[in-house]
Amino acid sequence: MNYQVFAPDNCQTEIVLPASKSISNRALIINALCGDAIPVENLSECDDTRVMKQAFDKGRDTIDIHGAGTAMRFLTAYYAQKQGGECIITGSERMKQRPIKILVDALRSLGAHIEYLGNEGFPPLRIIGKELKGGSLTLPGNVSSQYISALLMIAPRMQNGLTLTLTGEMVSVPYIEITLGMMAHFGIIGQRKGNIIHVPAGQYRPEPFRVEPDWSAASYWYEIAALATKARILLPGLSADSLQGDAHIARLFEPLGIETRFTQEGVELIKSDKQVKRYECDLSEQPDLAQTMVVSCCLTGTPFCFTGLQTLRIKETDRISALQNELIKLGYKLIFSDNSLAWNGEMLPPHPNPAIDTYDDHRMAMAFAPAAFRFPGIEIKEVAVVDKSYPLYWDDLHKAGFTLTVPDLKE
Repeated sequence: MNYQVFAPDNCQTEIVLPASKSISNRALIINALCGDAIPVENLSECDDTRVMKQAFDKGRDTIDIHGAGTAMRFLTAYYAQKQGGECIITGSERMKQRPIKILVDALRSLGAHIEYLGNEGFPPLRIIGKELKGGSLTLPGNVSSQYISALLMIAPRMQNGLTLTLTGEMVSVPYIEITLGMMAHFGIIGQRKGNIIHVPAGQYRPEPFRVEPDWSAASYWYEIAALATKARILLPGLSADSLQGDAHIARLFEPLGIETRFTQEGVELIKSDKQVKRYECDLSEQPDLAQTMVVSCCLTGTPFCFTGLQTLRIKETDRISALQNELIKLGYKLIFSDNSLAWNGEMLPPHPNPAIDTYDDHRMAMAFAPAAFRFPGIEIKEVAVVDKSYPLYWDDLHKAGFTLTVPDLKE
């Protein structure tokens, strides 16, 4: 199904955000590693977390994680260390194109038994679980943080723990810090000194845990606040001391005129008069915010150059190409060079009735829907894609005053 989206002039609303997908998926893995586990409160209800939960159902020989990249990386590591177990992990056609060789090679070097059932270096995988010896391992620092987090979470179950050395520039560091912080909550204290991370062998300790709201989901409400004529948006449950790296969205939107006021209940977004003439920023530590930031800058007329985007080509889609393809429909020609994406402020004629392809990527749909403030009736294709991380996104837009209609298919 597709939607045509019409935005209100003003946005005065309170939105209860979904639980963090990143934290939920880590909590499920650590919970399974605990052995004597307890339920995790406020788990995300998104597709990615649902397939993670299903992966732990007894009697499953084949696990289909569909398009959930986090689940593919985390479960590959989890089942590699699960002694006596054997399973096949597969996914969508896009997932079969997303590389996993770096993680598989790392696990094999630690003693894992993993076979490719299709193309070398890509899912699907056949895994026979066994005790891993652990020890020392070196990886490039610019690989997906999901590889690193997957290894860190299973490190306590290795005979010798794990000392992981990351070479070169480290990217997505906040996601590694989420992992180490959650491991500490459950009794495993890892040490990171620069590019070296050490996790001792040990046993996780079951502890009560509640998943916090998703700061990545909050980013779309920051975008809405920036584009609305007037806005006052309340987001309960968010806090300044969040584990999530995407909490930096509060800082990232200050140059676009959005102030974040922290209260006991959560955060309040308020428009200000601040507006930079040109925005330059390194997004290597918040790659999942790139689409929101790029679209927001274009629609507010703010020329920009965002660097540190090297991981965007291996996400749910090639997000660099997807942004270029869809923003040109709105009149914005993006320039990609050396892992950076830029717009110089020049406008081209937009398509008369723009329809945004979402590429089976939830963040494309959610980042482009607020474009209705500038392009009333903009069409967003395959709207169910938001179920991957924010199932109630369209309901929340309706609550905030947006109008959603189904296009006339006869035209």
